[in-house]
Amino acid sequence: MSDSTPLLAFITLALMCGITNSMRFELRSGHTKCIAEEIKSNAMTVGKYSVVNPNEGYAIPDTYKLVVKVSSPSGNSYHYGDHVESGNFAFSAAESGDYTTCFWIPDSKESPTVTIDFEWRTGVAAKEWSKVAKKGQVEVMEFELKKLYDTVQSIHDEMFYLREREEQMQELNKETSSKMFTFSFLSIVVCLSVASFQLWHLKTFFERKKFL
Repeated sequence: MSDSTPLLAFITLALMCGITNSMRFELRSGHTKCIAEEIKSNAMTVGKYSVVNPNEGYAIPDTYKLVVKVSSPSGNSYHYGDHVESGNFAFSAAESGDYTTCFWIPDSKESPTVTIDFEWRTGVAAKEWSKVAKKGQVEVMEFELKKLYDTVQSIHDEMFYLREREEQMQELNKETSSKMFTFSFLSIVVCLSVASFQLWHLKTFFERKKFL
């Protein structure tokens, strides 16, 4: 077993920190399917999609072509494909949150059901390492160290992202606790006020009836 095997094993495990979504699904004409992916700020993400040709060797029918849109959490468009059978996108996220890729097939008389292949990679998984490691350009160990460095950097960024999320959740919990305390206090004040009013009303009633 070579000395680089433990390093390769670590890299393989660490690469799992990147996210890869690869799927095949069906979509009827006139319908829309949206897929969401949570992406942190400044993370690299790439995606590619294609319609599965129902008749290999022939052109894909126009009724099988897609409208595809990739949007940020705030609604900004990062990719738009109109009447396409395949495409790809790549961008660095400007903000953290759920990014969505929506597929739509215009309604038609044939009303076909289209099969779509879609792959979405985020983080370390989004980098095309096969294009970096070309023979005669990079030594094997140097290539492995480059991947290791990028993986460690991704883990480091992920830890800070999770820490920020934790701080946000703690702040939200504090605000919720404060609001609940205020609500409880006001509820007690209202209940005491209603009880006092009822006692005053009963006392007045009995005094009028000369029971007191």
